[in-house]
Amino acid sequence: MKRLVMWMLAGLMTLAMGWANAADATLGPGDVVKIAVYGSPDLGTETRISQSGNITFPLIGQVKIGGLEIPAAERKIAGMLDSGGYIKKPQVTILVTAISSQQVSVLGQVNRPGRFPIEGKRTVLDMLALAGGMNVDGADTITLIRKRNGTVTKESLDIVDMMRSGELQRDVELAADDIIYVERAPRFYIYGEVQRPGAFKLERSMTVLQALAVGGGLTPRGTERGMRIKRRDAQGKIQVFDAKHDDLLQTDDIVYVKESLF
Repeated sequence: MKRLVMWMLAGLMTLAMGWANAADATLGPGDVVKIAVYGSPDLGTETRISQSGNITFPLIGQVKIGGLEIPAAERKIAGMLDSGGYIKKPQVTILVTAISSQQVSVLGQVNRPGRFPIEGKRTVLDMLALAGGMNVDGADTITLIRKRNGTVTKESLDIVDMMRSGELQRDVELAADDIIYVERAPRFYIYGEVQRPGAFKLERSMTVLQALAVGGGLTPRGTERGMRIKRRDAQGKIQVFDAKHDDLLQTDDIVYVKESLF
């Protein structure tokens, strides 16, 4: 299932990768914009918006466009050129060539962690696609941290369950400075007389028999009789009990396979 989810996320990547100059994109400090005035190529400018939200534009000087959506910024510059008597009814076009102000952080077990620009409506799946999807160690559930009106919230989203059920309304829309964190998937351990002892990803509803298969099966000396599970209880103490084939494993369980005595 994880491979299916990663494949579907990769399919979303083409949509998410492109920066479209959408009308609802809000300009902010650090963004680089290319501004053109139709019929006046000498006024063409590419500049970075300052931390105060300003740019310097030929003829009219300082213009504050930070916090404005692109059409509003175009109208503001056009209005200043017109009211200043420089150009009558100018047609101004703004293209964002680099984004710094509107970004989301995607961290943890993804193939390309980092900060990624958002433009228009972008969701959790869009940003996971930009980050190359979850890697092989990624958990099925991600953590989303958001700040709204001075309040920080934290919620978990089960990506695999979302895809299985098709309930994409749970694929929430993101805003600047949101954080997506993909934790390492839970693990179990198997040792003793198995072909590949070690730590492995704990799949959903994984049984002892499936754990044996992940461990490569028994060695010639191994036996399925007398297998043990070591599990830490809520007080942190290790409990040891017999393991049956259909027992469900829990996070950090240790499965021990004994050597046959005959």
